Amino acid sequence: MNRTLPDRDLVLLGLGHTNAHVLRMWRMKPLPGVRLTCVSDFSVATYSGMLPGTLAGLYPPERMHIDLVRLCSAAGARLLQAEVTGLDLAERQLLCADRPPIPFDVLSIGVGSVPKGAEYARDEVLPIKPMQTFIARLDERLARLGQEAGEQMVQIAIVGGGAGGVEITFCLPSHLERRWPALRYQLTLIDSGDEIMLGAAARAVKLARRELAARGVQLLLKQSVAKVADRQIALDDGSTRPADLTIWATGAQPPPLLAVLGLPADERGFLLVRPTLQTVADAPIFVVGDSGTCRERPRPKAGVYAVRQGPVLWENAQRMLAGQPLVEYRPQRGFLSLMATGDGRAIFSYRGLAAHARWCWKLKDYIDSRFMDKHQDYRPMPAPTLAAAPEAASAMRCAGCGSKVGGAVLSQVLARLDVPKSEHVLLGLESPDDAAIVRSPEGRPVVATVDFFPAFLDDPYLVGRVAALNALSDVFALGAQPLAAMAIASIPVGPSRQQEQLLYELLAGGLHELRQAGATLVGGHTIEADQLTIGYSMLADAGATRPRLKSGLRPGDLLVLTKPLGTGILLAAHMRAQCKAAWMETLMRSLLQSNQAAAEIAHEFDLPAVTDVTGFGLAGHLLEMLRASDVAAELDLNNIPLLPGVAELLQDGVESTLAPANRAAETEIEDHRSSQPRAKSNATSCPACASDAAVYAALFDPQTSGGLLLGVPRDQADEFISRLRSHSELSGMVIGQVAPHDADRRRIRLR
Repeated sequence: MNRTLPDRDLVLLGLGHTNAHVLRMWRMKPLPGVRLTCVSDFSVATYSGMLPGTLAGLYPPERMHIDLVRLCSAAGARLLQAEVTGLDLAERQLLCADRPPIPFDVLSIGVGSVPKGAEYARDEVLPIKPMQTFIARLDERLARLGQEAGEQMVQIAIVGGGAGGVEITFCLPSHLERRWPALRYQLTLIDSGDEIMLGAAARAVKLARRELAARGVQLLLKQSVAKVADRQIALDDGSTRPADLTIWATGAQPPPLLAVLGLPADERGFLLVRPTLQTVADAPIFVVGDSGTCRERPRPKAGVYAVRQGPVLWENAQRMLAGQPLVEYRPQRGFLSLMATGDGRAIFSYRGLAAHARWCWKLKDYIDSRFMDKHQDYRPMPAPTLAAAPEAASAMRCAGCGSKVGGAVLSQVLARLDVPKSEHVLLGLESPDDAAIVRSPEGRPVVATVDFFPAFLDDPYLVGRVAALNALSDVFALGAQPLAAMAIASIPVGPSRQQEQLLYELLAGGLHELRQAGATLVGGHTIEADQLTIGYSMLADAGATRPRLKSGLRPGDLLVLTKPLGTGILLAAHMRAQCKAAWMETLMRSLLQSNQAAAEIAHEFDLPAVTDVTGFGLAGHLLEMLRASDVAAELDLNNIPLLPGVAELLQDGVESTLAPANRAAETEIEDHRSSQPRAKSNATSCPACASDAAVYAALFDPQTSGGLLLGVPRDQADEFISRLRSHSELSGMVIGQVAPHDADRRRIRLR
């Protein structure tokens, strides 16, 4: 997080070719006092130019993807994965289905287009968009077809004879022969036009038709698809054709999102823009790529125009923020076309000239690779400190109670929050006072705990959710029922509207999880500081039964862990722009998985001892249990799960800054296989094998929102783990067993 909050927000909705250019330029030259926020459905962006080559096996899948998690981290930009549902133009904010609104001062909309007509047969056809998932979705369908077809011929239809559909038709056979060599298939290309590749040079069309014929592709022109159902394509002339798989690659139409934004659109639904790329509405909004249409200078929906718009958008975004006149985008009349044929060749077309040869593919590969090299550079750039707005600036900020966040900000935030009511709260935020009064049910003991940490993402809503789950975890481990929470937060200096928005998102995230747990927010304390921190002090009902403590382990009990290890390593990697998008997705699922369901299942079994694995790592928290119970443990390193990416990052020397301190637990660890104490080590010097070394190093990794560590009687272990796994979001792994403690040996023994 920045030490000061921004004065203004530049927001990119969608990370297509044009908006991706802005993100790349931001990495090299961020704008002072401005925050860049990228909003996307996916954590990767796909370069359409490389999709056919990837389908043909000429590129590895990762080559066509821009890792937005790493690029945003390297650029010092925020990445918010959100489902945008609308636009509040008056308040200048994007409305979302799954998080608070996203405010902007300047917005660029670049959500592309979708294949025309694909929505009417969504369950029957395979649209090429979203491209991020096309090959995976294709393989899923092919796997089913391969099992069902046997020796029979599989009929595959590609609907759409534009350049995209033709290129997919060329490259699909290489994919089929590489991944599904036993599959017998027939390809059919269907288009409603008089000719394929409408608008292309006649020579290029001739070369493409010749290649399609050479490969035995059936070509149906002047035929519109009326219906796709039951593996049959019904055409508008009344005829039908068999189609076990229908790939939809028709021309462009607007994605549904554009219709709900409330901006002026053309007759097809694309948003109207001026030659400057700004919406024709009186708003600080640009619309780029396929999403926009300029009546003065209409052009086909093609990626080459989106790429060329990038520098103009970057220039105009800066000009709009500075209040300067905008420049116009002047699209070229024609462009070089290079279409892969999937066999190491490509069809070249430019100003009437055309060729089909290997040198054409080499040229295409050079151009596409050069483009991707620019966007796959994830080296972090120095992050500038945002200048505070004049209203927040001063020679020195006060400390003590003078550092509290302004009362007006707090009042506005509380007015926006939907705080749930609770019968146990006698005095809370409905009538704010200097303290809250909470009544425990039937006079039972009250559990109190507190937990807070610095923000690990530049997304206060998600950080707030994880902070609440982290604090709630201690309550769940004890078997208590959360009643109320008090927030503890420090937020950076900045304009009051930015402080209000940040604090609102932070607390809204926490309230989301508190509400799920049956608790409410009753107060808190907020100050200004250099770093965003958030946490909660929890009050909970201890219940009528004895609490689950750390001290009940008995020899013979099995040790069960409910979440994989490695959050600290992955978060450390994210700070260095080394955490890949796929790793971040599984990390966030783990961080946002509540321990409540696992704790409730544990309550059914009346387990002897439970704790949650957090800052001291698995080794540290296990030692707390062993010492409290005066027992030892035998751990099976092969059974300890790691989050994806952890082993690879450890080999690269990535670890949390707390890991070295957590290695103090090594004095109580011995290798059971050699009966020798474990010497201090790391992932590269551990004498065991590489995978063993990674798990060993992860024992000391501090966990944020980690899982539960439970002692389970051996005769109940199978049923308990079965109950855990009956919940789709839960898992459980037996990682070892409890043994008697021998004063002459270490408490943790590896095997």
